Amino acid sequence: QVQLVESGGGLVQPGGSLRLSCAASGFTFSIYTMSWYRQPPGKERELVARIHSPGGSTNYADSVKGRFIISRDNAKNTVYLQMNSLKPEDTAVYYCYAERGIGYWGQGTQVTVSS
Repeated sequence: QVQLVESGGGLVQPGGSLRLSCAASGFTFSIYTMSWYRQPPGKERELVARIHSPGGSTNYADSVKGRFIISRDNAKNTVYLQMNSLKPEDTAVYYCYAERGIGYWGQGTQVTVSS
């Protein structure tokens, strides 16, 4: 059974940092391209960052370039999103997504940036 379990969300002040994790199971993690998406309140889901397989090249939304870093540990079947210099507009539910032809979604984790 495929599972993607996000963790690490929470409430943080503007300028702060959070590290999201997504633990995968039930499929061959190392050959899947992994992404983080987010859905702000009242808005559509949008791509935040992607790390490809093979190769490990990365892509970022313009709004997070220079602040967020996506990485993966294939030995731990886990993808991470390090989020720095957080802004109120980063507030959203963050979702992990695995894709290789077909795709799998996690259940999401809430990130709230507020003073």
